[in-house]
Amino acid sequence: MVSEILFGMDESTLAYDLQRAHSADIWFLRARFWFWGAVACLASFVIGQALAVYGINTLSWAWNGVVDFWNHLW
Repeated sequence: MVSEILFGMDESTLAYDLQRAHSADIWFLRARFWFWGAVACLASFVIGQALAVYGINTLSWAWNGVVDFWNHLW
């Protein structure tokens, strides 16, 4: 239901389109996936390194939040 509203297609339409798709179309879909996957990976690495340079320790914040939550339960 949500996918039809957001993307205008359902599973059967997508399956039919992929069945008719040319192999070059599939290659471009895979290339686009790998490109944006690499961009997201590199961007998250750069953001993580920038946070560390400025002394922002997100893992420590997360762990302290879990410990504080646990301690408030008891």
